[in-house]
Amino acid sequence: MRILGIDPGYAIVGWGVLDYNNNKFAPVDFGAVFTDAGTPFELRLARIFDDVNAIIERYRPQAMAIEKLFFNNNAKTAIDVAQARGVVLLAAVKQHVEIFEYTPLQVKQSVVGYGRAEKKQVQEMTRIILNLPKVPKPDDTADSLALAICHGHAGTSMLGKLRRAGYKIN
Repeated sequence: MRILGIDPGYAIVGWGVLDYNNNKFAPVDFGAVFTDAGTPFELRLARIFDDVNAIIERYRPQAMAIEKLFFNNNAKTAIDVAQARGVVLLAAVKQHVEIFEYTPLQVKQSVVGYGRAEKKQVQEMTRIILNLPKVPKPDDTADSLALAICHGHAGTSMLGKLRRAGYKIN
């Protein structure tokens, strides 16, 4: 299975593509989409959509794992991230890529085995799991790979298969 992990944002969108087969991960490619702060916001969203669309066209993932939106103290930031996340979701829908959402807690649990792991622990385990020489930069890219790993573990499990079959599982 080819999985696209996305760490959504409007300044930086981390992305990572992994192949997952027989409980083994193989990194295909990874990087980040950057938008400039001085650019009108709607043009930033267009850039994110176009670049994510191109990534999907190039790598043809079967699934996209994206971080669930969580609210912080800054409502404007949360709304802007939600809009950027929306164009990423739209790109996936238009390309018929199945979408799976994971909380930071689920990602930490899946990658490190501990839901309260520190960000650096998640990044280091991601590096080890993927046999990379160093943790990918920026952090958003490493986070996107962790999301893809999470989906490999959770999405291919029996619970993941039941969810896709329409069973309601919390």
